[in-house]
Amino acid sequence: MNSDTKINITIDGRKLAVPKGTTIMDAAEKIGVHIPRLCYHPDLSLQGSCRVCIVEVKDMNFYMASCSVQVWENMEVKTNTPEIRQARRDIVELLLENHPRDCQTCERDGNCELQNLAYSMGVRERLFEGERKMFPLEESGRSVVRNSDKCILCGRCVRVCAEIQGVHNLSQQYRGFKTVVTPAHGANMDDSVCIQCGQCINVCPTASFLEKRSTEDVWEAIADPGKFVVVQTAPSIRAAIGEGFGFPVGTPATGKMITALRRLGVDAVFDTNIGADLTIVEEANELIRRINGGGVLPMLTSCSPGWINFMEKFYPELIPNASTCRSPMTMLSVLLKTYYAEKTGRRPEDIYVVAIMPCVAKKYEIRRPEHFLDKHIPYTDTVLTTRELIWMIKCYGIDFTILPDGQFDEPLGIATGAGDIFGTTGGVMEASLRTASELITGKSSEKLEFTEVRAVEGLREAEVVIGDITLNVGVANGLVNAKELLDKVVRNEKKFHVIEIMACPGGCIGGGGQPYPPQGYKILDPALLAARAKALYSIDSQKPIRRSHKNPVIQVLYDEYLTKPGSEKAHELLHTHYESKQPRGIR
Repeated sequence: MNSDTKINITIDGRKLAVPKGTTIMDAAEKIGVHIPRLCYHPDLSLQGSCRVCIVEVKDMNFYMASCSVQVWENMEVKTNTPEIRQARRDIVELLLENHPRDCQTCERDGNCELQNLAYSMGVRERLFEGERKMFPLEESGRSVVRNSDKCILCGRCVRVCAEIQGVHNLSQQYRGFKTVVTPAHGANMDDSVCIQCGQCINVCPTASFLEKRSTEDVWEAIADPGKFVVVQTAPSIRAAIGEGFGFPVGTPATGKMITALRRLGVDAVFDTNIGADLTIVEEANELIRRINGGGVLPMLTSCSPGWINFMEKFYPELIPNASTCRSPMTMLSVLLKTYYAEKTGRRPEDIYVVAIMPCVAKKYEIRRPEHFLDKHIPYTDTVLTTRELIWMIKCYGIDFTILPDGQFDEPLGIATGAGDIFGTTGGVMEASLRTASELITGKSSEKLEFTEVRAVEGLREAEVVIGDITLNVGVANGLVNAKELLDKVVRNEKKFHVIEIMACPGGCIGGGGQPYPPQGYKILDPALLAARAKALYSIDSQKPIRRSHKNPVIQVLYDEYLTKPGSEKAHELLHTHYESKQPRGIR
């Protein structure tokens, strides 16, 4: 396709020239005409199934889908004739008639694309009556709930699962009125190859996919006088929570978030970045040990639970390459029910740990048997997504915008800037290099910013020179991108020392539990992800300590409790194991 070739067209009486290959929808956007759409998403393949974006084209005796039809020379398009507006409204009315009538109690009320589209088109009554589809609610899973009654068959979930994540767990099965989006053979989400990443939730325009709600569990724990409720918050939360209260995208809101949590009634608020700093210290030592012959290379990071699920199901042969470090969330939860419980004289079962995470897969992670103190006491009791926390704050009547800035509690409240950048892709790698560079050379290094591993674009390979060693590193976010690196490893095509993988686009800032984008942004929008990442880098740059091993809290933890990085005690508490969960017939 020659993008330099210009095509002359007319849209609603206005003449313009656009590059060859431009769709009618994109051409209309250039002159300020927004054509309604539902199934379309700029980062996914074109499907043209909803037909909401139809337009009239001269000399064509049928309406054309503007999202998928490319312009041709002298094409004349009308986007807003009375007939087109009526046809679009008929389509939306038919979708609504086959949709549950529970808008006021739906989780997406006020933020539903179908609802907003119906309003903008002037749909004020339901004109069609008849049989409506009815499917059982699938809520048996630990992370993802599937409500097929609300599905409009736009196919976005199918495409994001296949094209961005490379999992191919979902498809449209059966035909006609019985068509349903489901895993193979109608399996439950947990019994399928689902990796629990939640990207299907993010791209769904209605509420056909949702995270498993945990808010009532937290309310009950707060109200229980026998529970000491402790909250830990992931780094990416502070870069996104403000969006739920009207702040511009990319506004850091750490202090207001802490104050809001205290007003909800929790007893203590700690920083997951402490766990991130611990992860860096343990992973850096593990990497050096492997480089010196104490393990296989490349070492694969293990902080992203969606990626771990993906590895166990699709690349079990690489399990020996995965770092044995627990995720930062679980490391901190372990310390809260061991070290912190001992220091405060509380029983582990009386400490109720709530983790605020951007990640739906964290709900799955906390129920893995290796993350329990014993068979009955999980290290992390409950995970709330950013969306759930925003709802709880609004439900409680807290005006987030005017809250004063609070501070994390001691002794697990001081974290370094290295912990903050965990929330964006490349951040784990960069934080590790800050510590590894000093451990390898034995000298203090002035270099803090390893911009060569920042990979919001999805995939990056780089060489990083540390002393006499040149490290070959890879960074990937979104599992289709990860496959490129992993296949090179499996086929022995390139030698890496360490690879960072984040399951979600952009890393945790684009997690399946983050806020639905505000007006002007789309899910997976690079500008949205870049703004959230910028917020984390801004927080990092303002921290007085930016290397994990320099954190005085981490130093005290090792002196008082863990002995040293990689010790027997550290390995018992901070490390874990993985096992193959590969279904029959995969790869």
